[in-house]
Amino acid sequence: MSVIGTGQSLGTAKDLNIDRSTKVFSDTLSSDHQSAFYSFSLKGGSSFNLDLEDASRNAKVDLIRDANGNGAVDDTEVFNSSIFNSTKTESIQQSLDAGTYYIRVYVNEGLAANYKLAVSATPLDNAGASLEAARHITANGKTKNYSDWVGISDTNDYYKLQLKTTSNLKLGLNALSDNAQLQLLDSNGNTLTSSLDVGVANKSINLTLNKGTYYVRVNSYENSETFYSLSVSAASVSGHVTPPTPTSANTTSAISGVTQQLTSTASAVLPLDGNTQYVKGTLRADTFTYQSSYNRTVYSGNGNVDYGSGGRDLLDLSSFLSTQATIKLIETTGGVKYNPGNGDRMFDAITFSNGKEILFESIEAIRFADKTINLSVTPNDPLFGQQWNLHMMGVQSAWRITTGANNVLVGIEDTGLAANGGNLHPDLRSIEKLDNNYLDELSNSTAHGTSVTGVIAAASNNGIGMSGINWNSSVFHIDVMGGNAGDYDLVSATQTLINQANSRGQRLVVNLSLTGGSTPSFEQLIANNQTTTLFVVASGNSDGNSLESPANLASRFSNVIAVGASWGLQDWYGNAKTPGTRISYLNIGWWGSNKGDGLTLTAPSEFLTTNATKPSTTFEFGYDQRFNGTSAAVPNVTGVASLVWSANPNLTAGQIKSILSETAYDLGTPGYDTEYGYGFINADAAVRRAKALA
Repeated sequence: MSVIGTGQSLGTAKDLNIDRSTKVFSDTLSSDHQSAFYSFSLKGGSSFNLDLEDASRNAKVDLIRDANGNGAVDDTEVFNSSIFNSTKTESIQQSLDAGTYYIRVYVNEGLAANYKLAVSATPLDNAGASLEAARHITANGKTKNYSDWVGISDTNDYYKLQLKTTSNLKLGLNALSDNAQLQLLDSNGNTLTSSLDVGVANKSINLTLNKGTYYVRVNSYENSETFYSLSVSAASVSGHVTPPTPTSANTTSAISGVTQQLTSTASAVLPLDGNTQYVKGTLRADTFTYQSSYNRTVYSGNGNVDYGSGGRDLLDLSSFLSTQATIKLIETTGGVKYNPGNGDRMFDAITFSNGKEILFESIEAIRFADKTINLSVTPNDPLFGQQWNLHMMGVQSAWRITTGANNVLVGIEDTGLAANGGNLHPDLRSIEKLDNNYLDELSNSTAHGTSVTGVIAAASNNGIGMSGINWNSSVFHIDVMGGNAGDYDLVSATQTLINQANSRGQRLVVNLSLTGGSTPSFEQLIANNQTTTLFVVASGNSDGNSLESPANLASRFSNVIAVGASWGLQDWYGNAKTPGTRISYLNIGWWGSNKGDGLTLTAPSEFLTTNATKPSTTFEFGYDQRFNGTSAAVPNVTGVASLVWSANPNLTAGQIKSILSETAYDLGTPGYDTEYGYGFINADAAVRRAKALA
């Protein structure tokens, strides 16, 4: 039971979050508080129950409908009231549609009363829970909508429809409050096809079917409770088609993704020649619907910032059965080498019986008429869904090819690592370090080195915390910041890392999420190790038109990458942004990603990673939701570079830089520019380029 302070008008009504379980609230009315107002909202049709109990004086209760959901008095009406019945329990039972409602409890003038208010709302279920009890619905050229609910006590809703002619059937599952799946069944209850996505994104099924009886099933996902709206239409078509072959439960996939665009459409349909079409995606979830006008169609999905919310770069082949095509995936066959205009890459391939071919990369799911194939790698780490920085770079697709290899050493020169008694952040995998050097003395408010390291080397696919970009390569951390006893300078730290890598025959990627400290000796180290050592450096946060040192060395050395920072879907303050836009808070004088000659790539900033703070004598470990600055962008590029080198250890550091530049998602002025460099880093395309060069 809750004691709540209520409003004395519609505008100040106390919101009640009610559901099927009865909730009891207590309150008091008095001479100066003669009416108490409550509000509640229903997302779908429900059976509403109200009891006014234990009133110490005669009280009454009204149920009020808000016609437009705006709380305006002129738009409300009292449509049910309790019976004025002395101090006995007052009750209202009413079937209600979705909408906003108010409850008013009141007494006669001059009276005072204590009372308890018991309320509940049980979702109505009009659809049958089995094939035999399926609700009969009509399907014709006019779209009809059916609202209902599924949950723990009602996991499946069945609908039965009859197609009188061959028809294009369109099903939609919309207005979801939680996750649910949409399925189309044949007359025997066998699954013909399922919607692709999980999450609250809209679902759809579009299929041409012969006349006959079909069933639609809406089922809750992992017992989630949700209202929904099912839309149905069927337009007659001439001719005869063969319905999809039913599939068993273990071959019909229900996976994360979208069957409709979340925000964007595939862009730049480019005929490469008379026989080949090239279709490029955006940095968001794109649906690529195959058109067979060309002998060869090439699809590049790029990264996908919507991945964590259920969006998928989807290749829509729902007009075909999977048995009508030969599928060659890169992880099993090595793929097909093809040059889309910026260098050879290894593509996945689909060949139809008529010889027409599809080549594709960075596609996260393929939808056929009979099944959906999930391609991307989704680790079981609970925070992975929030790591939009990885999704936008397409790391989940690159992981199909490599998750890192022992031929690469990642060296991190930063503050030290937060540690309590030698124990690092529990979400970091094994990190090599120097015993007299590694501890972060915490001259800043948070342990910067711990945040940087988490991006690259958080333990992945272990069911804990977040995912690191590289799962397997060695990581060595050296403290070069703070001026504390035992700290190294850039020269001594870099030489130590080079010695470690050389002794093991490893390629070395050095992460420098810092500015300053460059000397002629440091530059000489860069010059002497251009084949085996790649330096990834922050461009600086002054929003200036030139790169800070040592990022400015990127214009002189082929093994130095200067990294700028890009937004995802929003900025620090929650303002909507176009993914990939260079970060600049110039209007408020905060920080911005430096521009200038030598800028190589941009990568995400203001994202989730490991962190540590030190409020007393020991560190507290947790996660930073918005690790920011160009120093945050750098480990994204370092992690991807280490994957590219893992895919092909025969490449030089200069070739890694070239690959990342050639395969980047172009932003700003077409081609190279000093605001975005070569563009936003693309992990999957880069790894595929490395494989093609192997």
